[in-house]
Amino acid sequence: MISTEKSKQPGKPLLENQPRRALFLMILPAAIALIIGGCTAVGPNYNQVEPKAPKNWHSELQEGLNVVQTNPVNLARWWIILDDSQLVTLEERAIEGNLDLQVAQSRIREARAMRGISRAQFFPTLDAGATATKFRSSEETGTGNEQDLYSAGFDASWELDIFGGVQRSVEAAQADLEATRENRNTLLVSLLAEVALNYVEVRTYQSRLEVSRANIKAQLESYELNDSRFKAGIIGELAVQESLRILEGSRSQIPRLEAGLDAAKNRLAVLLGERPGNLHKELATKQPLPSLPLSVAIGIPAETLRHRPDVRRAERELAAQTARIGVATADLYPKFRLFGTLGLESLSAGNLFQSSSRTWGIGPRASWNLFDGGTIRKNIEIQNARQEEALIHYELTILRTLEEVENALVNYAKEQQRRDFLAKASVAAERTTALAQDQYKAGLVSFNNVLDADRALLVLQDELAQSDGTVISNLIRLYKALGGGWNAITSAESEK
Repeated sequence: MISTEKSKQPGKPLLENQPRRALFLMILPAAIALIIGGCTAVGPNYNQVEPKAPKNWHSELQEGLNVVQTNPVNLARWWIILDDSQLVTLEERAIEGNLDLQVAQSRIREARAMRGISRAQFFPTLDAGATATKFRSSEETGTGNEQDLYSAGFDASWELDIFGGVQRSVEAAQADLEATRENRNTLLVSLLAEVALNYVEVRTYQSRLEVSRANIKAQLESYELNDSRFKAGIIGELAVQESLRILEGSRSQIPRLEAGLDAAKNRLAVLLGERPGNLHKELATKQPLPSLPLSVAIGIPAETLRHRPDVRRAERELAAQTARIGVATADLYPKFRLFGTLGLESLSAGNLFQSSSRTWGIGPRASWNLFDGGTIRKNIEIQNARQEEALIHYELTILRTLEEVENALVNYAKEQQRRDFLAKASVAAERTTALAQDQYKAGLVSFNNVLDADRALLVLQDELAQSDGTVISNLIRLYKALGGGWNAITSAESEK
């Protein structure tokens, strides 16, 4: 009897050690599976593609353009080169206040959180729960008595990433995050260029209004002169009416130019994240257009392609889609999960926390989709097709980038040449108008000569004012095509 009691006593500690052994049995295969799984990620591995770029630009570099390597600092804040303090202030305000840029920043935070969700799949899940149930059994199958059941405990499960499906999803989420950042950078490049373009448009409208009002003043003097000569009986009424027609026609252009000026100011205010009308007072005084630099460094095509955020975004989208092929492929293989429970269960609330109420369970679980009508394989085909689409989009982005830069180079150089011709033509038109007026006053020519000269002068001076603005605008578009401005936000600011 004594020996029998002693033999039973050691059994109690063995029962107490069962949860520890179970935990060890749970962790050991998990660790082995993780070691194996780290080397068996299914699906294609992504090798970063490099953009194929020509050695040199096709367009002939003229009018201050040169292939010298671009200065990263100058390209990051290219608007400073234009030597306009008000433009610099507006650009800084746009970076701080533009609402589209704030949306892009929010999307970066969203993508970062999505990456965190993907990474969380590497870890086990743990749930806690408690129930209190009162039930009655059937008299046909049981005693028909009422009973209480109390339980509380923890449930844990861990899916082992043996075939790398989770690893691939994390790779895709990381690439998505990087693509979202590049999308923000692309938006920033466009924003800074749009602010500068609208600012130049404001100054161009102001110049055109100044030209129109100066011509109206001269035409008013001609009309008053003809009216006085008509009243003196020197000329007929026809010349008076012709001069009046030209005068009122010129006046009719003023409202259209003023409307365009107000629209440009309103658009600029919205780009800064402000209400339309907020900049009218600030931009009321006419100022000259920003200055042109003597030389513009554009670098080589390969440098531009590496710098352009939209090209980098397309490359990151390709990387993300490549990883998603692995996510889809992992569904072809079995899934292994470890699960365990640890809790308390009792028919009496008072005994729930007694050692005799302890329950536990542990074990592996495997599942394998043996038949789904081809759904998994079709999904793999879909992901492969999307990868092909992403690669084509990447190549198309490169072509469009090269096209944009080539066009910007040509437009900037050719508009400068056009402006020089317009400037010479405008000087000649001013001289023609002065000669026509002198000869008309001397009675040597008819008033039609004066009208023709006035019309030509107004058209040429207006075109010259527009061309001055177009030259600056084309330079801004060139900086945009080169990808200038995306790194105006510091890395600390970009993570907010």
